[in-house]
Amino acid sequence: MSKFASKFQKVLMSFSYRGKEIFKPLNTGRIDERVCAVREWVANVFFYTKNGKTVMIDAGYNYERLAEKMKWLDIEPASIQHILLTHLDTDHVGAVERDSGGLFHNAKLYLGEIENKYLTGEARRRVLFGHYKIPMVKTDNEKRLLKDGEVFYIEDIKVEAILVPGHTFGHLVYLIDDAYLFTGDTIWFGPDGGYSFLNSLAEDNELAKKSLVKLEKLIKERGISPKIISGHTGWTDDLEFAFRHKDQICNSLKKQKPHDPMAPYDAYDEREDTEEKARGEWLPKAREIMVEK
Repeated sequence: MSKFASKFQKVLMSFSYRGKEIFKPLNTGRIDERVCAVREWVANVFFYTKNGKTVMIDAGYNYERLAEKMKWLDIEPASIQHILLTHLDTDHVGAVERDSGGLFHNAKLYLGEIENKYLTGEARRRVLFGHYKIPMVKTDNEKRLLKDGEVFYIEDIKVEAILVPGHTFGHLVYLIDDAYLFTGDTIWFGPDGGYSFLNSLAEDNELAKKSLVKLEKLIKERGISPKIISGHTGWTDDLEFAFRHKDQICNSLKKQKPHDPMAPYDAYDEREDTEEKARGEWLPKAREIMVEK
């Protein structure tokens, strides 16, 4: 998606979603000593650092301030050699699309083998309950295609790819070092817990709910308690909170209930996202900034 198209989408979606409390991205900053986030309007790009090696999770929009905000976190774009893509929607791959600025043209992309069908044209991504086809994504970066359950290492960083179809048919979540679960667009954190992500943007809402049930079961069976990090609504380390409404779907067409007093009226308004705050305290988790009713 071109920068012009990205800006047009921003204007359209800002108008469509303001006041509905749908998108609640983290501001640019650090979750802890290993994970930090860059805010791109309503989406987050994440970076995981271990022993001097930084891996990027998702590539956001074709967003002109990405390099600037990365420097707030002391990350140089040229240092990024590996990018884990949860899926291929335009707010998750923009910085590696062919018509982007080439900020990460030398980076290797990791994505699901099923999701790759959206790149080859074997499948077309549909949103708005199947009524609208998103333009095809094109990239020239080197790719590695991943199978469900595949475990691999980037130096000493352990990554497991887990298939969670529904939002897209090849959507992956990434479990890193058994301690961090990057969930892309599978979970939406409301003020009273996690739901399946937005109904209007899913390929198959029923499949998305089933995938959440399986994901929770997998985590519990392993006896791990990872930090669960979403693409648009923050993070939590509370497993029960994260999957509390796994059998329900966030309705993106109406204002959310219960009301979340901390949700921005217009999540595309980035005036609160500043370098001073990015270099300040760690980013709060979802349950701490949301009020239950």
